[in-house]
Amino acid sequence: MPDRSLVTYVGVAHPWMCDVMGHMNVRHYAAMFDDASFQLLGHIAGTEALADTSRGWADVRSEVEYKHETKAGALLTIRSRVVKVGRSSVTFEQVMSGSLDGVVHAVNRTVSVRFDLVGRVAVAIDPAMRTRAEALQAETAVNDDGVD
Repeated sequence: MPDRSLVTYVGVAHPWMCDVMGHMNVRHYAAMFDDASFQLLGHIAGTEALADTSRGWADVRSEVEYKHETKAGALLTIRSRVVKVGRSSVTFEQVMSGSLDGVVHAVNRTVSVRFDLVGRVAVAIDPAMRTRAEALQAETAVNDDGVD
């Protein structure tokens, strides 16, 4: 099965990101996954979306599963892939792993809706975006309780 994921984040767990137990605090997992989602959704939206500031993305569901402690100094890579493309939504999975050892630290699943920022309503994903999203779609879907 070909890997249809995209590297969307590369970084390090800095000591200031860690809690009193010496592990990266959950707020920083969220920030890293959020940064990664901007990369993924940007690749889906494409350069033509840069000119249209009236549309964007709104996350409507996000779930993180913490799998391995992340200590200060850990080098991290997030790979993202699309799980499902709906009428107006994209469900994607992001896997945070150690850059050197490949150990999975956390997995994030998010549903994001294409959103009209002026009208404050969901809008259909246009054909070019759908094509790009489907190119990043996983061969096997995980829990697809997304929004259409």
